[in-house]
Amino acid sequence: MAPVIAACQPVVAQPTTAASGEEKVLKFEVAEDGNRFVFTKERLFEDGMPQYGTPFVTQGYLYPEGTINGSNGVLADGSPEFPDEVIGEWTCYGWMIGDGGHTESGVMVVSTQIYKFDEAHGNGILVTDGFEIADLNVSVARAITSGTGTFKDMHGEQVQTLLGFTEQMGVNLTVELKLE
Repeated sequence: MAPVIAACQPVVAQPTTAASGEEKVLKFEVAEDGNRFVFTKERLFEDGMPQYGTPFVTQGYLYPEGTINGSNGVLADGSPEFPDEVIGEWTCYGWMIGDGGHTESGVMVVSTQIYKFDEAHGNGILVTDGFEIADLNVSVARAITSGTGTFKDMHGEQVQTLLGFTEQMGVNLTVELKLE
């Protein structure tokens, strides 16, 4: 497990040790490119927002913890606002649940998130599955289900918090990965 910490030093909080002595924690942020949020048009409310059951896919950028403020990270053209700070790519796909795009509180999405870290920050992929909520500054836990490269054979828990939205309506998230 030591290579993960060495490879991810810029984005990893001080490693914490669980009772088993195996848990490592990575903290970073996600800035979604609202231009790349795409959903099918078959199940929409009259205002064009997706209903329950609507599939979607989206992408964005990974930044070190403390880079974004809840409403930034991606420029209007979809490029990263802080290109020298980008540590990887984020891809998310899933389905709208709850009241779909009209959900104001609670669970609104069930999704798979793929975190692809650049060479300097682990050179691997981590995958998580679970629910996402509409509430700002409220944490939700998700399962870390798989990984590649430096993160091969790791599992654990993701804690995600919605900070806010960019001007293009892309999410800003804080992410904490508790890896075992």
